[in-house]
Amino acid sequence: MDYRRILLKLSGESLMGTRQYGIDEVRLAEYAVQIKEVAQMGVQIGIVIGGGNIFRGLSGASKGFDRVKGDQMGMLATVINSLALSSALETIGVKARVLTAVRMEPIGEFYSKQKAIETLERGEIAIFSGGTGNPYFTTDTGSSLRAIEIEADVMLKGTRVDGIYTADPEKDPTATKFTDITYDEIYNRNLKVMDLTATTMCKENNMPIYVFDMDTVGNLKKVISGEKIGTLVHN
Repeated sequence: MDYRRILLKLSGESLMGTRQYGIDEVRLAEYAVQIKEVAQMGVQIGIVIGGGNIFRGLSGASKGFDRVKGDQMGMLATVINSLALSSALETIGVKARVLTAVRMEPIGEFYSKQKAIETLERGEIAIFSGGTGNPYFTTDTGSSLRAIEIEADVMLKGTRVDGIYTADPEKDPTATKFTDITYDEIYNRNLKVMDLTATTMCKENNMPIYVFDMDTVGNLKKVISGEKIGTLVHN
């Protein structure tokens, strides 16, 4: 096992499962079970979830919402998802704590690095919601920031796709998959892995990113066990 402490980034869209909108209870339960498996292996787990299944600030801005208010709505969407995940975890006997980037007691506790690390060291799952607390930053950047702050060994980016490809595999059948790639190559090839702010933060702080398919049950454990099922991004 390579990883003692991880930051797991989950996409809001994935939480929709087979639905068009909102939270699919089946997918949520699958995620909770996968997270429990890894926690039982002794791995400390911090989690950031996107809010795209409920509201995306950027698409809101394109529909006439004020960008700052749109991003704030997106931050609140991540809090809803975080509460749902913490509830699903607690249902199967896993202690979880929601920390928010904006003060929101009693919904969650206000984030601090110290609180986050104390939570992890107690063996509880720390769920970081509200992004960075600022507009114009995505939850990808929020994940990069939290991964660096909690001194995670890796940032695991769980997506619908099983890694990084030369092109979008859902659109281009000739796309080929990388087993590993550098941050610079992502930039030079203009690959849409994360937004540039997030990628640059990881590059500058030497935070490896592992992109894998989280929607296939059992994959999270495979990643932690060292199976090469996704793509590693590194300097």
